[in-house]
Amino acid sequence: MSNYLIEYMKAHLISIEQDKEEIEKQMEDLDMNCKEFKELDAEFVWLGGQAIATRHFIQIGEEHNGTKE
Repeated sequence: MSNYLIEYMKAHLISIEQDKEEIEKQMEDLDMNCKEFKELDAEFVWLGGQAIATRHFIQIGEEHNGTKE
């Protein structure tokens, strides 16, 4: 796997984490039972899954390239 792709995935992971933080901030001011909170919570969980998958792809790419830090 190319170093370019690995670096892209690392930047993508940062973006995902920033999106999760923003959603978490939005959720803080909402009632847990309201529709908006539930929609944001679903998106938060979905982004968490993306982050897990992206970390896994980075790990595999680094192991394949022998660049694991």
